[in-house]
Amino acid sequence: MLNKYLEYLQFEKRYSPHTVTSYKKDLEDFSYFYLKTEASEDISRADKKVIRNFIVELSENNISKRSINRKLSSLRSFYLFLLKIGEIKVSPTESISSLKFYAEKQIPISQEEMQTLSDDFLSENHDLLEKCIIEVLYQTGIRKAELCGLMFEYVNLDGNELRVIGKGNKERFIPISKDLSDLLRSYLEVRKPENGHQAYFLVNKKGKKLSEKFVYVVVNKYLSLVTTKEKRSPHILRHSFATHVLDNGAEISKVKKILGHSSLASTQVYTNANIEQLKKVFNQAHPRASKKEEL
Repeated sequence: MLNKYLEYLQFEKRYSPHTVTSYKKDLEDFSYFYLKTEASEDISRADKKVIRNFIVELSENNISKRSINRKLSSLRSFYLFLLKIGEIKVSPTESISSLKFYAEKQIPISQEEMQTLSDDFLSENHDLLEKCIIEVLYQTGIRKAELCGLMFEYVNLDGNELRVIGKGNKERFIPISKDLSDLLRSYLEVRKPENGHQAYFLVNKKGKKLSEKFVYVVVNKYLSLVTTKEKRSPHILRHSFATHVLDNGAEISKVKKILGHSSLASTQVYTNANIEQLKKVFNQAHPRASKKEEL
């Protein structure tokens, strides 16, 4: 039944391979727990008590509340699928609430730190691949997985635009600066992928698709040169991109589109934008702004 569910995610829901793998890992963790405690591999027969015991064990093993909630979400999705195909009549996750927690505040890399990185550590003579990784992530806000999966045909340097396939195979187009286009052109002059690996735009020295681990190591290495902030990951570059463009007056609805968020609330929480800057932009843009005092 698990394989049937994963096929449903892949072919009907059209989730990315990375997302399907995450669901699979969560369900396998629960399957192992169910086998250990109930001596059965048929998790379709699990009840609420087992689900609650699973949550308790995860907590006792110091698994973060965020991770526990993600696993619970995976279980909800799986049992909703079983309901849909008539395998069960009641979901064991029904009435089980997610754990409450305060999200850790994401502190972006400052604009000054990013400028120092560009001026002092990403010189013209530096590794072009590593420079492209940093600049594409920071100038577009795309996700680590989206960078690794960026196809050669999706990069339009003449039109200064990237085509990105995000979560749920949703497509979006992201404008890029002429300077970034020029950098990517320079990279193409030294890019020599092996035969059979022409599909991906950014490739490693063997001409193969970049791994997400490699991208993380590159980003962490460079950010460590300019900041002492704890978070030095590709995700924080995405966060910094969104925060900086909002602080400089970009419309939040357009930032939402570029980031590939499905709701405006996601963008607001994700960016932690400067509220005073948002107020200023609103008051400048609203048609009645001149007839009332500022917020």
